[in-house]
Amino acid sequence: MKKFLITVVAVLVSSPFFAQAAFDKFDGQDDVTSIIVNKKMFDLMSKVKVDASDRETQQYLNLIKKLDNLKVFTTKSTRVEGEMKVAADKYIKTAGLEELMRVNDSGKNIKILVKSGAKDSQIRELLMFIEGAKNDDTVLMSLTGDFDLSEISILTDKMRIPGGDDLKKATKGKK
Repeated sequence: MKKFLITVVAVLVSSPFFAQAAFDKFDGQDDVTSIIVNKKMFDLMSKVKVDASDRETQQYLNLIKKLDNLKVFTTKSTRVEGEMKVAADKYIKTAGLEELMRVNDSGKNIKILVKSGAKDSQIRELLMFIEGAKNDDTVLMSLTGDFDLSEISILTDKMRIPGGDDLKKATKGKK
């Protein structure tokens, strides 16, 4: 019983780290554009002095205090797209994510999955995979922390994250 409990605790503690490591192979590839922001950078960004009257900027600063890691990988390469799809599918099966929504629009397939926190609206992990249509980028995004789903559009606007418009549309009615 003791070994079982230790195993369960190890799995629960390591799952956010596994999320990040599962896609690290795409970082540094020639055909891939990578955006990686770690907890330390989010901490530094949250300390920026801003005009307190700017409500949207305050919301943005409050959100980034709650984030741990952001990884975004984009490609136009069909070879890398296939690798991303395999990695995302494999991760989805093992990570305990639940599908938030799926959209097929003009050949572009968008999947958004989450791992919930303590409350239904709280998110511990968000995974978005956009399988690009002809001449569009394929986007794989992993975001971990403890944040509210309704706050995501602020992040995608301020950081200009690839696929952010799709994510914003998808989460608009999910508050």
